[in-house]
Amino acid sequence: MHNCTRYLIFFQYIGTKYSGVVRSPPHQPLKKGVQNYIEDAVRRLKPVNPVSLSISSRTDSGVHALSNSAHLDLQRRNDKPPFTEDVLLDALNFHLRSEEIRVTRVQRVPADFHARFRAQSRTYVYRVALGAPHYSQLPLTDHSLCWGLHNTELNVKAMHEAAALLVGTHDFSSFRAVNSDMPFKSPVKTLDLAHIAPGNTFVQTHFHREIQFWELTFKSRSFLYKQVRRLTGALVAVGQGRLSVAQLRELLEAQDTRAYPQGLVAPACGLFLTRVDYDQSDLQFPEEEKSVPPSVNPED
Repeated sequence: MHNCTRYLIFFQYIGTKYSGVVRSPPHQPLKKGVQNYIEDAVRRLKPVNPVSLSISSRTDSGVHALSNSAHLDLQRRNDKPPFTEDVLLDALNFHLRSEEIRVTRVQRVPADFHARFRAQSRTYVYRVALGAPHYSQLPLTDHSLCWGLHNTELNVKAMHEAAALLVGTHDFSSFRAVNSDMPFKSPVKTLDLAHIAPGNTFVQTHFHREIQFWELTFKSRSFLYKQVRRLTGALVAVGQGRLSVAQLRELLEAQDTRAYPQGLVAPACGLFLTRVDYDQSDLQFPEEEKSVPPSVNPED
C-alpha cells in the first residue's frame, strides 16, 4: 500500500464501562469495546485505508489496562507524508478526550510487525483490598479498581507456597474458562512469575481509615481465557483457608476446567494488564525509511 505506515501504539484504560478491549459487534450498541473508540479516533484523521486495530492482549469486560498495545496501518490522503509519532499521539488523545482511554506511546514499526504475535510477554497485576467488602468502604479512587474482601488478613505464606506450584510449564486446563477458542488453543502455558506482595493506593495517607492492599502479579508469554482471574481466585482462597496448598496442587494436576470450584473466580474489577513486552530488534525501523518530512497538522 503506497505511503502506508504501520504504528505500534500503547494505550491504557479503565475498563469499567467498556465491554472489553476488542471491538463490540454492531448488534451490541449499548456497551462498546475500547477498540471501537480508538478506531473511531483514527477515522477522524481521515485515512485512505480502512481502519483496523490489531490488539496484542484481549481483556474482558471490566478489566483495566495500564499498558495494552496494538498496531495499525495509516495511509494519508493525496500522498501526504506519514504522521510523526508525537503528532499521532496527540491527535488520537484529542479525539479520545471524553473517554477513559489514553494513548501513552506511538512508535513507527516495520510493515511486517504484528502487535500480538511479536509480544514476548504480558504482565497482569490483580489488586486485593482487605477488610473492605463493600464499595462504600473504599476510596472513590479504588472502589472499582480492586477486589474488596471481608478478611482483614490472609495467610500470605501459604499463598506464596501455592504460587510457587504454578510457576513453570503446566497444562492449565483447570484454570481456563470455557469459550469458543478452547478447541484451538493448547492449555499448556509457561508461567514465568506468580508473585504476591503488599500494594497500596495513592490516597491512603488522606483516607479516614487504613486499608491493607495486596497485589498478585503474573507474567507469561500468553494466557488462557480468564486464567489470571482463576489463578487469583484460587490463591486468595488459599490465603482465606478455603483451599489448602495440597488442594491447589490437585486442582492443577486435574487438568480439567470442570474441576475448578464454583464461586472461586476473582471479579474483573481488580485486574490490570500492566505490561506488554517486545524484543527491541522487532521494533527497529531502518533510519533511511524513517527520514520523511514531518507532518504537523492531523486535520489537513
